Amino acid sequence: MLKRLAGCFAALVLFFMPPLAVYADVSSAMPLRDGWKVQSACKLQTAGEVISATAYHPEGWYTTAVPATVVSVQVANGLFKDPYFGTNLRDLPGMTYPIGGIFARLPMSDDSPYHCGWWYRKEFVVPASAKGRTLWLRFTGINYRADVWINGRRIADSSQVAGAYRTYEFDVTDSVIVGKPNVVAVETFAPTEKDLGINWVDWNPCPPDKDMGLWGAVDLTTSGSVTLRSPMAVTHFTDAGLKQADLTVYAELYNATEKPVKGTVTGTVAGIHIEQPVKLAAHEDKTIVFDPETYKQLQVKNPAVWWPYQMGTPHLETLTLRFVAGGKISDEQSVRFGIREITSELTDKGFRLFRVNGKPILIRGAGWSPDMLLREDPKRLGDQFMLVRDMHLNTIRLEGKLETEDFFHLADEQGILVMLGWCCCDRWERWKDWTPENYQVAKASLQSQMLRIRHHASLLVWLNGSDNAPPADVEQMYLNVEEQTHWPNPILSSASATPTTVSGNSGVKMTGPYDFVAPSYWYVDKDKHGGAYGFNTETSPGPAVPNISSLRKYIPQDQMWPTSSASFSFHNGSGKFKTLAVFDDAMHATYGSPEDLKDYVRIAQAMTYDGERAMFEAYSRNKYTSTGVIQWMLNNAWPSNIWHLYDYYLDAGGGYYGTKKACEPLHVQYSYDDHSVVVVNSTYRATPRITVSAEVYDFNLKKVFDKETGLTVDADASQRAISIPDDVFPTSSKVYFVDLTLKDVSGKTLSHNFYWIPSTLTTFDWSKTDYTHTPAIQYDDMAELMTLPKTRIEAQASTAEDNKLLQVRLQNASKALAFQVAVTARDAHGEDIVPIVWSDNYVELMPGETQVLTAKLPALIPDNATIVVSGWNIPEQTLHLSPGKAVAAAASQAE
Repeated sequence: MLKRLAGCFAALVLFFMPPLAVYADVSSAMPLRDGWKVQSACKLQTAGEVISATAYHPEGWYTTAVPATVVSVQVANGLFKDPYFGTNLRDLPGMTYPIGGIFARLPMSDDSPYHCGWWYRKEFVVPASAKGRTLWLRFTGINYRADVWINGRRIADSSQVAGAYRTYEFDVTDSVIVGKPNVVAVETFAPTEKDLGINWVDWNPCPPDKDMGLWGAVDLTTSGSVTLRSPMAVTHFTDAGLKQADLTVYAELYNATEKPVKGTVTGTVAGIHIEQPVKLAAHEDKTIVFDPETYKQLQVKNPAVWWPYQMGTPHLETLTLRFVAGGKISDEQSVRFGIREITSELTDKGFRLFRVNGKPILIRGAGWSPDMLLREDPKRLGDQFMLVRDMHLNTIRLEGKLETEDFFHLADEQGILVMLGWCCCDRWERWKDWTPENYQVAKASLQSQMLRIRHHASLLVWLNGSDNAPPADVEQMYLNVEEQTHWPNPILSSASATPTTVSGNSGVKMTGPYDFVAPSYWYVDKDKHGGAYGFNTETSPGPAVPNISSLRKYIPQDQMWPTSSASFSFHNGSGKFKTLAVFDDAMHATYGSPEDLKDYVRIAQAMTYDGERAMFEAYSRNKYTSTGVIQWMLNNAWPSNIWHLYDYYLDAGGGYYGTKKACEPLHVQYSYDDHSVVVVNSTYRATPRITVSAEVYDFNLKKVFDKETGLTVDADASQRAISIPDDVFPTSSKVYFVDLTLKDVSGKTLSHNFYWIPSTLTTFDWSKTDYTHTPAIQYDDMAELMTLPKTRIEAQASTAEDNKLLQVRLQNASKALAFQVAVTARDAHGEDIVPIVWSDNYVELMPGETQVLTAKLPALIPDNATIVVSGWNIPEQTLHLSPGKAVAAAASQAE
C-alpha cells in the first residue's frame, strides 16, 4: 500500500491525500533519467504487478530518457516522419481533431492509440550507502494520471496521481531492496477534455497524445527520519537606500516516522548562521520560520543586492538548511537566492506598476513557449536566454507551461524577470464546469508550484487567471494557498482588466491586438485599446514570417509559394489566426503585391521590423503612463509563421532587430503621433551632455529638415528633444526618411535609428476593433519603396578575437539609399549559423555611408563559412571568410 502521500498542509487533505510538493535540488538525489522503456498498455494487456517485477523482461518496448512524452519517445525512436515538417503531424495516429481546433477542449477518439494507458518502466539499483535511510521516489511532472508500481506493489493509483502541474514524493523505503535490482513502472493516462492538463491554444497544434507521460524528471532521494524541503529567504528593505535587508527564512519539515522527533534546523543564509530547535509529532508537517525580529542576525547591513541585469548585478547568495537529530544530519537542502524585494502598486491612472528594490521598472518582455513535445535541450535553453538579453528585454512571461529548474536558474543568474501563472482557454478557465476533483487538483497544483519555485529571485508576479479572472471562490482558494506557502511576490487575479470582488482591479489590460496594425497604432490609440498606455500583458503587431532559410526546413519546396498552400497554412495559428489574411492585405495595400516568395519575405521582414520597433518604442516613450508590454510571443513551440521574435530554429529576422533597436539602453526614436524626436534612457543613471540630430529626406533624398540639439536625460526617463513641424511631410512625396543620431561629447554614436514614414498615416476604423486588431479604412502608402533605385554595397568581412568575432564593413558606394540591408552567416553546407546575433541588422545606408556590423559567436567560426549580404534594392553578395583576413565581396555579387 501507499507508504506516504501527504501534503505539507493538513488543510489540503480532502478527497485524497495530496503528495508533498518538493524542491528540485536535493544533495542525495539519484536521477532516474536514462534507460526507461515505454510501451502501450493496449499492446501489453499485462497487469502492473507483473510489469513492475524484476522477473519481467520487456520486449519490443521503446527506449528513452526521462523527461519524455509518449509521442516524443516515438519520434525519437523513428516511428514517425518529422512531425514538424509540412503537414506530417496530421499523419500521426489520433490526429482526428479538425485543423485549427483546440484539442484540449475535445475528447480523444476511441480508436486513438493514446486513449490507452502507456507504461514507463525502469530498472535501477539503490546504492548500499542508502541502507538505513528513508527512500523517496519523486516525480516532478506527470501528465495526467498514473498508477505507480514498485517491485510488484502499487504505491499510488490514478485517483491519487492526477494533475499535470503537481509534484509527487512517495516513501518507498519498504518497497525497494538496497543493493539489488529494483523496478519502477508507471502507467500514465492522457488528460481528457475535463481535466486540468497541459494545453495548447491558438499558438500551434496539439500533438495527438496531449503531451501525456512523464514530462518532468524522476529521482530517488534519501533522508533520515525528517525531510526538509522548499527552503526560501524573503527580503524586506527597511530603507530606500537599501542599507538594511531584513531576511525571513522558511522551510517545510515532515516527520516520516511513527514517533515524535526532536532536532534542530541549522544552516547559513548569505553566510549568516541560524539555528532553531524543533519538535515534530509523528507524521507531522511543519513550516519552520526564522524571522528577523527573533533572529537579529537576519537584519543584514549593507547587503549585496540582486537586480535585473539592466538595473544592476543579479547577485545571488546561498541558503543552506539541514535538520539534525541525534547528532546526525537527517536532510539538507541548498538553494541560490537573491536579496531583493519586488512590489507593485496602482498608479494615479489605475495602471499596474512594478518596482524592484523600490525602483520602478518598465516591463518589456515577451511570451515563452516550450517545445510542443516538451523536449528539453539545455543548450537551446541557454541560447534563448542569450537572445532575450541581446534584445534588451527584461521579462519572460509563462502562460501555463511552468518551466524547469534549469529555466529558473538561468533567469536568476542572468537577471531576467519571469511573469507566470495559469493558462487560458480550456478547462483551466471553465470554472462553471469544474468538478470537485478539478477544484482539488487546481489547489494541489498551485501548492506544488508555489513550493517548487518560490525561492527564485527572478519571479516578478503570479497570475491566478489568464484571459479571465477566476470566480470569487476559486480566487480565494488560490489566495489562501499562496498565503499558506508564503509566496513573496505580487499576485494578480488575471492578465485582463476584469476586476474581481476579492482583489479588485488588476491594473493590467489584455486588449490585443494580435494581428497586424500599422506602426502608428501604438501612438494614436491613447485610451481605449492596445495603444501605449497602462500594462498590456499580451499583444503583438501580428505574424512573423521566417526567412527563406528557415521556411525550407519545415515547408516542402513545392508548397512554399504561394503562401496559401496546405503546408504553409498549417504552420499559421488557429481560430482567427488560421490565415495571414490581415497581414497580407496590409502588405498588398501598403507596399504592393509581392512577385514571389523572396519578394514576400523581404517585405515581411520590413513590416515586422517596423511593427515591433514601433510597439516597444511607444511604450518606452510613454513610461510611466505605460507601465509594461508583453509581446505575444517570444518564441514558438514548433516552426511557425506567427508570433515570435526569433523563429523555431533560433534565426533572428526583422522583428528581432526592430525589438533590439527599440529597447537599447540609451535610445533615440521618432514619434508617429506628433513627429517628436525622443531620447529614452532605460538605464538608472542620468546621462551626461549628449547631442541629438534629426534629418528628414523626401523619397528622392532631398533634405527637407535638419536640426541638432544638446540635452541631458534623467535616469529611467524619456525626454522630447526635437519637434519636426507638420509641414515637413507634404503629400508631394508619399514616403519620407527620418534619420536620427545620438552622440556623446566626443562624437561617438550612442544610438542611430532610421525610419520610412508615410506622408499620410493609416486611418483606423476604431468602431470595428475586435480582440485581434483594428482594421484600416486607409492604409499607409509605401508603394514608392518598391521603386527604389538599385544600389551597390561594397562589403568586407573579417574575423577577430581568436576566430570568434565576425566583422562586416558595409559601404554604400552609390547615390541611392540602400534599404533594409541584412547580413547572414552560413556554414560550408549553406545552412545559416544560428543562433548568431549581430550588433545591428536590417539597416539602411545613405549614399557614401559606412556601417560596421559585428557578431560574437558562441563557438569558433566554421571552416569555409560565408557571409551573405542582401537587401531590398541591392544585389545579393557572398563573402568567403578567411579567418583573420578581410575579404571583399564585390566580385561575388549575384545580379
